[in-house]
Amino acid sequence: MGVKTKGNKEKRVNVITLGCSKNLVDSENLITQLRASDWDATHESHEHADIIVVNTCGFIDKAKEESVNTILHYAKEKDAGNIDKLYVTGCLSERYRDDLQKEMPEVDDFFGTMELPLLLNKFNVDYRQELIGERLTMTPNHYAYMKISEGCNRTCSFCAIPLMRKKHVSRPIEDLVHEARNLASRGIKEIMLIAQESTYYGLDIYKRRALADLLYALDKVEGIEWIRLHYAYPSKFPKDVLKAIRECASVCKYIDIPLQHAANDVLKRMKRQITRTETQELIDSIRSEIPSVAIRTTFLVGFPGETELEFNDLMEFLEHNKFDRVGVFQYSHEEGTSAFDLEDDVHDSIKIERTNKLMEMQRQISLDKNMNKIGQVHKVMLDRYEDGHYYGRTEGDSPEVDNEVIIPANRYARVGDFVKVRITDALDYDLIGELV
Repeated sequence: MGVKTKGNKEKRVNVITLGCSKNLVDSENLITQLRASDWDATHESHEHADIIVVNTCGFIDKAKEESVNTILHYAKEKDAGNIDKLYVTGCLSERYRDDLQKEMPEVDDFFGTMELPLLLNKFNVDYRQELIGERLTMTPNHYAYMKISEGCNRTCSFCAIPLMRKKHVSRPIEDLVHEARNLASRGIKEIMLIAQESTYYGLDIYKRRALADLLYALDKVEGIEWIRLHYAYPSKFPKDVLKAIRECASVCKYIDIPLQHAANDVLKRMKRQITRTETQELIDSIRSEIPSVAIRTTFLVGFPGETELEFNDLMEFLEHNKFDRVGVFQYSHEEGTSAFDLEDDVHDSIKIERTNKLMEMQRQISLDKNMNKIGQVHKVMLDRYEDGHYYGRTEGDSPEVDNEVIIPANRYARVGDFVKVRITDALDYDLIGELV
């Protein structure tokens, strides 16, 4: 049964989001649908709410643990009579629904990643497809994430995403342009294109890779000044995307391309469908096509069977390529993935040691790159004001994951605006600057 109430506004719904930006977009869509039917729906509000929806992450052990702890916290609140209803949705719920139902009887119902209409039924709300392009955003007023597709057809051996998000489904270009226009009309100046795998975009509906077409279409949307590309898969990378990044004025000279490793045998065991030589050729072509590009990547250490020699290959690869932004993850042994059949034989202490080595090398690379920027003037988006300083980002930085520019607020500027900043000093990962 759904929640019956005289007036929806009398009951507040609070949505708690765990995990990645893709989950945040799902929560934004849920809140948009609820508010359109006159529910008082909030996102991670500290005020009292009658109904809690926890949107979970089920990616790796730490994320799963955080999700379980969050559900248990609200289960106790429900037991104590502080909330009326508790619903759980998202990746953890998709992946472990049967186990969770047995272990957490306090939860009123569990929903998978693609079951928004069923969740809305609990609130006596009909899912309205036309609201997707009108999505309310929970990010700061000047930037938003835009999900261009759902699911993933890749078979990377370490990744549980296809178990939780199913097959790849692209959203039509006209729908995304409509959404971008809607965001621009509300003052959004920057959009981050996200997907499980963005370079696969279009194959299902247009029978070809259409990410470049999407970039050209979005570039024409007035009011959007920065379009940022995330989660590009390196194997069979569509080279016309590089031309689009170069030619489209509003597309940032930035690409987030998770490479995961450089040793051929590890890449093979990971089922990444690419060799080190092919990876190197791709990076070289990205840099020759877009000389000012900032490349963000992620690496995975401690994959089953990773030898010292293979890890040294990765170190050498990082030193040679000097990426602008790097994230390092430690391998997590996930049931249901094909790597689960391998022995998780790299000790946790070695995983930590390898992470630290890579990040120390990246710290020095980042500092050197930052030092070279001293004296330059950059266009900077101001994200927030705090303790007498503005914090902003250059074109080479995505919110929450990349570097910041710290600017003393010795004269007025408006958060959410673009400003010109002269770089005066450099830290390992951040820049210090002054308003020009």
